[in-house]
Amino acid sequence: MPTSSDARPDPTPATSTAPPPPPPATGPESAAGPIADTGTSPETATATGTGSETATDARPYRGGDPYADYRGGEFPFTALVDLADRRLGGGVVAANDEFFAERENLLLPGPAVFDPREFGHKGKVMDGWETRRRRGADADHPFPAAGDHDWALIRLGAPGVVHGVIVDTAHFRGNYPQRVSVEAAAVPVTPGTRDLLSDAVRWEPLVPPTPVRGHAANGFAVDAERRFTHLRLCQYPDGGIARLRVHGTVVPDPEWLGLLGTFDLASVVHGGVVEDASDRFYSPPTNIIRPDLARQMDDGWETRRRRERDGHDWVRFRLAGHGEIRALEIDTAYLKGNAAGWAAVYGCDATAADPADAASWYEILPRTALRPDSPHRFRLAAPAPATHVRLDVFPDGGIARLRAHGTLTATGQARLVERYAALTD
Repeated sequence: MPTSSDARPDPTPATSTAPPPPPPATGPESAAGPIADTGTSPETATATGTGSETATDARPYRGGDPYADYRGGEFPFTALVDLADRRLGGGVVAANDEFFAERENLLLPGPAVFDPREFGHKGKVMDGWETRRRRGADADHPFPAAGDHDWALIRLGAPGVVHGVIVDTAHFRGNYPQRVSVEAAAVPVTPGTRDLLSDAVRWEPLVPPTPVRGHAANGFAVDAERRFTHLRLCQYPDGGIARLRVHGTVVPDPEWLGLLGTFDLASVVHGGVVEDASDRFYSPPTNIIRPDLARQMDDGWETRRRRERDGHDWVRFRLAGHGEIRALEIDTAYLKGNAAGWAAVYGCDATAADPADAASWYEILPRTALRPDSPHRFRLAAPAPATHVRLDVFPDGGIARLRAHGTLTATGQARLVERYAALTD
C-alpha cells in the first residue's frame, strides 16, 4: 500500500494502470470527455490571431519537454491487455499511404518520441503513421471531398473482444487527422491485403468517424461482444497518428489449444488474465505472462521497495480455463539487484471453491529461493487442478516471467468451446 511519503511513478503518456474495465459505455469519448461546446464545430472554429486553428489543435512545439503540454487521460480499459501489441504478434498489414512516416510505427511499444532537429528527404521525421496532404480535384475545388480518408489494416496479435481503443496523436500538433474511425472484422486463417479489402469481409464499426485532438490520447470505450481478428483504422481526410492501442480480453481458439495439448495456461495469448496485484508501481504485472522472453529489466513486473516487515507482494491470475498444471517456470531475467528473494505459488479451483475465500487456495510450490537474472523450472509431483494461480514474492522485487505448463480438463475445454461459439459467427 502506498504511504503519504510515496512519490507517484513516472507517468506513461499513452496508457494508465487502472482497475478492471467498467460496464461498457454507450459511445466514444475523447481523452478528456466530450469536446467542449464553443458554439461552433471543432472543424470550423477559428482563432482570433493569424491563420486558423480548431478547438482540437495543440500549440506548436516551442522547445523543452515535448510531452509538457500533452493531453493525456485515464481510461479504465487500459488495464486490459493490448490485443494489437507487436510483442504478441500484432502487425500493420497494409496502408494506402505512408509517405511521411511508416505504418509499422503505430504498434511500437512505448510512447512516441520526438526529435525537433531530425529531418529527412521527405520532411520532418515523425514517430507514427503519417500520410501526405490530400488535395481536391482542381483549382476550384482545392480541398478533399467529404469522406476522403486514409486507412491502415491491423492484425491483432491476440484475437479477442475489444473493450477500448486509444488513438494517440502525440507530437502531431498541426498535422493530425480531423476525424478517425475504427472498424473490426473476424477473418479466419491469415488473410492478405486483397482478402481484407474484398467485399466478402464484414467490417463492424467500433468507433464511428469522430473528431480527435492533436498531441493527445484520444480514448474510445467500445461495446461489441464479438471476437475480432483485424481492425481498419481510418483518418479523415489525412494526417498523422503516433500509436494505436486496442485493449480487450483474449479469446483463444479452443481447437488450436486442443491440438497443442500441453501449453502455458497462464499466458496472455492463451487467455490468461491478471485479476489483481499488490503493487504496480514500476511496471504492469501483465508483463510476466507475455509469451516472449524479457529483453530488459522493465519487460517484467517490479514492485517498489517494501519497508514494513510483515507483508509481501503478490499477483493473482485467472488461467485460460480449468486445467491441470504439471510444471512451473519463474524467470528473473535482467533483474539483478532487484529480483524477488523467494517465491511461492498457490492454486484455486473455482469450479469447486470461491477464490475470494482464503481457505480455498492450496500450495503448488512452497516458498523457494530465487536467483537473480536466472530461469527457474519446477516439475510438480502431481498435476495441480486449478482455474486460478497466485504468485507470492518475498519480500518484494521483480519477476520477469511466470509459466504454468499444463493441459485443459474436459470441463475447461468445454467452457472455452462454448464461449468461443458465443463470440463468433
